[in-house]
Amino acid sequence: MWDSYTHKHPEFVKDGVNGDVADDSYHLYHRDIEMLRELGVDHYRFSIAWSRILPTGLINNINERGLDYYDNLIDELQKYNIEPVVTLYHMDLPQRLQDMGGWANPLSVEWFEDYARVLFEKYAGKVKYWVTINQPNNICMDGYGDKTMAPAINMKGIADYICVKNVMVAHAKVYRLYEKKYKKKCNGLVGIALALNWADPVNNKTENVKAVEDYREFTIGLYMNPIWSKEGDYPKVVKDLIAKKSKEQGFTKSRLPELSTEEKAMLKGSADFLGMNHYTTFLVKKTNMKYDSPSFRDDVSVDLSQGKDWKKSESSWLRSVPYGLYKVCVYINQKYNYPTILITEHGWSTKPGIGDQSRVDNLRSYLFALLLALEDGTEVIGYTAWSLMDNVEWTAGISERFGLYEVDFDSNEKKRTPRLSAFVYKRIIERRIIEENWTPENLNMEISNRRLRKIKIEL
Repeated sequence: MWDSYTHKHPEFVKDGVNGDVADDSYHLYHRDIEMLRELGVDHYRFSIAWSRILPTGLINNINERGLDYYDNLIDELQKYNIEPVVTLYHMDLPQRLQDMGGWANPLSVEWFEDYARVLFEKYAGKVKYWVTINQPNNICMDGYGDKTMAPAINMKGIADYICVKNVMVAHAKVYRLYEKKYKKKCNGLVGIALALNWADPVNNKTENVKAVEDYREFTIGLYMNPIWSKEGDYPKVVKDLIAKKSKEQGFTKSRLPELSTEEKAMLKGSADFLGMNHYTTFLVKKTNMKYDSPSFRDDVSVDLSQGKDWKKSESSWLRSVPYGLYKVCVYINQKYNYPTILITEHGWSTKPGIGDQSRVDNLRSYLFALLLALEDGTEVIGYTAWSLMDNVEWTAGISERFGLYEVDFDSNEKKRTPRLSAFVYKRIIERRIIEENWTPENLNMEISNRRLRKIKIEL
């Protein structure tokens, strides 16, 4: 659907660059794996393209050449003892399925289960780590409740919540499929990747403290509660606020579709690990501003901002706030009883160029914050930098660069060149320390007041 949308609406992407070729990993995966070996990483997270496996999106037409490509990629990774971590769905639906309503169609649950079954049958014996769906919060809120991501449905406060239910139930269906048919035989782990940025109140006023608690339930609890809470289901405050607003707006029932008793039971406990995509932190303030009604923003009714002194990246939304990673880990531990976490994404954007000191500083400071979270009991089984190399970054195109390796998109061979951050990351992996004369200046008082006994911190 992204191919279709960016061809129809090239203005949708900041620099007009689409993903027709991008990094050309289809042909250059040997170089990609060479880069992984240069870094010394022990796992590689990649996604499988649904439309490459099932061109119409449906199970009756399987593309064997697509399967062959991923067979070759997985075999080459394992040849060098690099564990494949496979994401089934990374925000790009086959266009034919989108034409039939996409994730707003309840049949999407069946479509996704059929697709997953094909992949489990083919790769379950090779792949031990599976991520079902990447960032349902962005899939639904930005793609169905807004027009900032494809498919840009922009049916605020309605299509987004329908999408949330279907995506979450689809995840649970696929988890139970693996659990029933493949878990005992293949002994793999299945999780879901959520965008879990942190939020603090802009100040300690009671209304803002309450507002940030509600905001966390709308952005974290809506997706974690059904799987990890003791009660299951969506958070009560989310259900109550949407139901109240829906009634005021003239709806006969809540715009948030209910989970049935069977769906709640299926969702509860449906993850062996939490995939955490963490980038930044926001400041939350209660607002009386009139947003479009109905809408997610109207339901939660907050304003978001960021600290003026927080270091800026090339992305307007991304600032370096290392304490946020520590805080979100502690919050999740306390609220959801220390789930096993795989950090599936964390990164920093810059302009083109290989002298990316700001990425190095960001990487070190966030790893330091992660270390403190580990010391306080957070169960982390892996860390995955976003990204190995520059890529076509959704609506930003190639105007924002996230790669440890720079990609020359103008060259025929899409030349990959290691940045400074690649060498630093390699050294961290080799020595298992965050070193040099770095100090955690950006950590807030709760963290920086801890006794830091030495500069060299062992990971």
